[in-house]
Amino acid sequence: MNNESQDLAPAPAPAPARTITVKIFGVGTAGVHMTEQMLKGDFGSAAFVAVNTEASALAATTTPDTLYLQTKLLRGLGTGADPERGRAAAEEHLQKLKDACAGVDVVFIVAGLGGGTGTGISPVLARAAKKAGALTLAFVTLPFDCEGNRRQRLAREGLEQLKAAADGVICLPCQKVFKLIGENTSVVDTFAATSQWLIEGARGVWRLLAHTGLIQIHFADLVGLLRDRHGESCFAAVEAAGTTRSRDAVEKLLAHPMLDAGAALAEADAALVSLMGGPDLTMAEINRVMEQISQQCGKAQIIMGAAVDEAFHERLSVTIIATRHGARVAAKPSPDRSDARAPADDETQDFDSELLHQTTPRRPPSRLVPPTPTLTTEQREEILARHGGNAARQRKRAPRMKQTQLPLEIVTKGRFDRTEPTVHKGEDLDLPTYVRRGVALN
Repeated sequence: MNNESQDLAPAPAPAPARTITVKIFGVGTAGVHMTEQMLKGDFGSAAFVAVNTEASALAATTTPDTLYLQTKLLRGLGTGADPERGRAAAEEHLQKLKDACAGVDVVFIVAGLGGGTGTGISPVLARAAKKAGALTLAFVTLPFDCEGNRRQRLAREGLEQLKAAADGVICLPCQKVFKLIGENTSVVDTFAATSQWLIEGARGVWRLLAHTGLIQIHFADLVGLLRDRHGESCFAAVEAAGTTRSRDAVEKLLAHPMLDAGAALAEADAALVSLMGGPDLTMAEINRVMEQISQQCGKAQIIMGAAVDEAFHERLSVTIIATRHGARVAAKPSPDRSDARAPADDETQDFDSELLHQTTPRRPPSRLVPPTPTLTTEQREEILARHGGNAARQRKRAPRMKQTQLPLEIVTKGRFDRTEPTVHKGEDLDLPTYVRRGVALN
């Protein structure tokens, strides 16, 4: 009887698939504006947070959640295009940023680099998200060349710090947008298009994570591909319709200016490919697209996902993110005070290399006059005869020189400026011996 009841017992129901949680942070004016556009797009259950240092900007946003990072130094007036102020505000509210990222699987950071808020806060937010255990991806824009070399320099410095903190960075240099717009495109439309192309890159990653596909991408695969490899990525999103949609999509990808006409795919170490089609999407079309992409990405590890959406009837959308991984960049964000540690071996080697290959002198060249060379009697008489005795007469009239202390300005010690002097038995050993003992040099 017991055996019969055991045979009739229903099998346990499979555990429901775990939903991946995504939170998208818009940082600074440009980042908040892009998250407002994302709210109107296909980002499903993703949570949105606006991060800024200006209360007035947060009051005007339509983003449901906001983080107001304010300090006494800023006084509600923003960062004044100074990334150091933005970084200081983020460091002061680091725990608030960690709490906002707690329990989230994936964090998207959306920002425009070159100013103070997005450039300064984004690396600190990325570090806080990773400490909370989230896979951290940043989607950022770089300024147009016409915006000036100062914004370009700040943007590049911020990009290096962000690459050191995030798991992956998808970067859109705005200057490349000129390849995609017409001569008569207005300024407003140009910036709107720039935001839209960056949003397309974020939407492609979102589709990889969120949509239940015919070919599913596992979250663990995505984490293993990106985490701690510090890649800088480029991306492209194309769409085609009709019976030749797969061929047309491939042609658009290979000619896309964001991929440098296919050169970025050849240099890529990893590629994420997201295909979205309607119920009429065929396996032959998927194979045709992926075969061409695989040929272009000769040495890349490829992760592909394909999903079906009723809204894509007779249409095919392909989004590709090509990542070129490199060594960990030298620029590192300032660490937490609580995480103070001794320098690692590679940091010590960097410091030693800096000392060995230093090209700029740390102090001005010496002004001390070298001693007069010793001359024989014959050499002295020859010189006097050559110059008609003028040198001898000038020497007799010249006053006797006395050694005094030169009014030299204090030279900074650089990185050792704050160290205590080395004092032994009342003497400062950092001073040269001839100064301490009053020895005349000449």
